[in-house]
Amino acid sequence: MIRQMLYSGPSRAVLHEAYAKMGRIDEHAPIRTRSEIDIDAPIERVWEQLIDLPAWPTIDPSFRRVRLGASLAVDAHFSFVLNNFPIRARIAVFEPGRELTWTGVSLWFKAVDQHRLEPGIGGGTHYTVAESLAGILAPLFINSAQLKAQHDRWQAAFKRIVENSG
Repeated sequence: MIRQMLYSGPSRAVLHEAYAKMGRIDEHAPIRTRSEIDIDAPIERVWEQLIDLPAWPTIDPSFRRVRLGASLAVDAHFSFVLNNFPIRARIAVFEPGRELTWTGVSLWFKAVDQHRLEPGIGGGTHYTVAESLAGILAPLFINSAQLKAQHDRWQAAFKRIVENSG
């Protein structure tokens, strides 16, 4: 338990280049989660909603002040506030219709956040979110079950928005 409390993870640069860009989360991070959901909508529609970052607060009010510095692309920076924590993020993977992954920093915490889309049953989309979160004392602020619940809420709200938009 003490080791998890004191785990700070790799540097942000290493986390971005050697983990996120390589399709990995930090498996040693004390907080890790994976959530999956099937959406009854084509990947193209799901992707368009996912990359509409300014619309995130309409999907989940836990998101506020989403700001994109440039167009969405690998290494582009963006920022947002999530549950009152300001987050500075950098896109690691931008593969249209397939994956949006970024690294983020808030206070002394570092995260990899992966959003992957795959063809689902009957023309729908299988949507997976995986995340690792590390930083000294991070488990005092959130645990894996709480993060998974947050992702599950996001995905359920996201699914409703996408399915009702078509």
